[in-house]
Amino acid sequence: MQTQKFIDVPTHSRPRERMEEFGPSALANHELLAILLRTGTRHYNVLQLSMQVFSHFDDLYTFKHASLEELLSITGIGKAKAIEILASIELGKRMAHAPLCKEGTVTSSQYVGKLLMNELNGLQQELVVALFLNTKNEIIKKETIFKGSLNSSVAHPREIYKAAIKYSSARIIIAHNHPSGNPEPSEADLSFTKRMSEAGKLIGIELLDHFIIGEDSYVSLKEMGEI
Repeated sequence: MQTQKFIDVPTHSRPRERMEEFGPSALANHELLAILLRTGTRHYNVLQLSMQVFSHFDDLYTFKHASLEELLSITGIGKAKAIEILASIELGKRMAHAPLCKEGTVTSSQYVGKLLMNELNGLQQELVVALFLNTKNEIIKKETIFKGSLNSSVAHPREIYKAAIKYSSARIIIAHNHPSGNPEPSEADLSFTKRMSEAGKLIGIELLDHFIIGEDSYVSLKEMGEI
């Protein structure tokens, strides 16, 4: 392998820059490993060293079962780099087997209303919360989308559905509290709900309900016929 200084590699071909511009899925295996290794050796730049590592393994399956001794036998891989590689492999294995945390299954509007009442009632600041659901109506993520002032809230459907897509949601439920304690929807609430529902239909993520939480009661806009 011909030696090439990393400084001579064009900027647009460097792994970090390519990941920043195109995302991690656009990078080849040796480019991802180069980012983890960070530096090369006197004889190999980091990209060449990464290809050197992969040349010792038939495929990613055998690579993920590499031992410390196997890695140390590769020219340019010392103990520190070998341990970093093994730590990265182990983290990848744990992530691959990590279960998706669920926070319950939506069975009725009463169930969700009580769940949200416990979290949102009595607050002096308005919060917009989204529940992201899978196809089985299991809550896979609950996230506060916006924290507003006492009398106003500014939340855009774009931000909520951006998160819904990120979590691979099939459906969503949104909620916000009225610090005044009165859960009756305002015209702004109804307008926002309509925009959310229309946006959900366009991208294929259903808006199941919009709850407004008061001091000791809540309103479901689904039950009111507004969704």
